[in-house]
Amino acid sequence: MTRQVRRIDVDDPDVDGDYGQRLLYKGELFTGEAEEHLAGRRVSVTTYTQGIKDGPYRHWFASGVLQATGVMRSGFLAGEALRWHENGVLAQRLLYSEDGHIALAAFAWDEKGAPVSAWVRPDAEEGD
Repeated sequence: MTRQVRRIDVDDPDVDGDYGQRLLYKGELFTGEAEEHLAGRRVSVTTYTQGIKDGPYRHWFASGVLQATGVMRSGFLAGEALRWHENGVLAQRLLYSEDGHIALAAFAWDEKGAPVSAWVRPDAEEGD
């Protein structure tokens, strides 16, 4: 038996936020996926648990090209997060602890794929 994921559109008039920057739907903390559209095209899908970003997310450029993907845990980036230039070349790779509390590494490339910057947490290299 497959569980149906609840999905809403962030532009729905029943969607709101509270002072804690949590997502509300019809006045209740939202659990499920929230989609955002621009000019009729989906530009993001973000997973929420009790109003907080928690789970996978995907963002697209208005052209439809994938822009970013990753996972949030209790509002923090967790694990690997990737971002692309609109031409499809990888722009950024971020690595965080699984709980999202520790940045482990960050790499960036220009639109031609040439490295721009690289940072690795010194103590992360020893344990990997």
